[in-house]
Amino acid sequence: MHPHSPERRHLFADQVRSARPDLALLCLLIGAEADPELDDAGMRAARRILDRLADQLAEWLPDRAEGPRSWAVALGELLGERYGFKGRPGDYQHLQSALLHEVLRRRRGLPILLSVVWIEVARRAGAPVHGVALPGHFVVGFGAREEQVLANPFAGGHVLTDMDAQLLVAGATGAPLVPSMLSPAGPLDIVLRVLNNIRAWAAVRPERSDVALWAVELSLLLPAHSQRLHYDRAQLLVQRGDFLTGATEIELYADALAVTDEEAAARLRQEAHGARAMLN
Repeated sequence: MHPHSPERRHLFADQVRSARPDLALLCLLIGAEADPELDDAGMRAARRILDRLADQLAEWLPDRAEGPRSWAVALGELLGERYGFKGRPGDYQHLQSALLHEVLRRRRGLPILLSVVWIEVARRAGAPVHGVALPGHFVVGFGAREEQVLANPFAGGHVLTDMDAQLLVAGATGAPLVPSMLSPAGPLDIVLRVLNNIRAWAAVRPERSDVALWAVELSLLLPAHSQRLHYDRAQLLVQRGDFLTGATEIELYADALAVTDEEAAARLRQEAHGARAMLN
């Protein structure tokens, strides 16, 4: 099956609209967009790795009191220390670092993809786990809010003190950590952030507009997406030489925008006219 096939996109769309979206499957479907070699067998193999790691985690904890901190420490020992899952600054330069199957293979990745590994392994083993989207740095939380323990998979699963979390946020934003930042991130929040990371990677690499385009198109399949994404897709189509489709989509976005901002809509219609002129 071709990675950009309607069947794969349909499966992605079904998953993001289901009552319980499968985070691992969604991340693997993102990977299939980037990697033509990732077929159904490869996705099943990646899921088996998560299953085996979860089985090992369950064996790792038989004599421990299974509170949030115990789970966090055990994940760090198993994934971070034993298997070497962690990140380094250079990982931000590689698209592989945002693809779950590659992160499982290389044991390197972005904070959010390493967090997906932590979440999926811990969830399979029965841990009370969730993602936490701190500004600029994704981490994992264990337990309910009043007893929440945070771990940083990018640092091999290091268990964070309150001060550690405050410093992570301050380093990314210069602002203090506020309690709302510690709210659990749902599967679709995580998927959108993964796609945004991929778009950011492609944005500074104009020659990879193909990557930016499929990342935008997957983002548009999410139930609650920004209407601005339609304009972003249109711009990419123009950039890639599909002037007519791009111009048409710019005009559709302009029509929607005209309800609240006619001046901006007029500028967009002029932009669409310019795109059509490139056909001559």
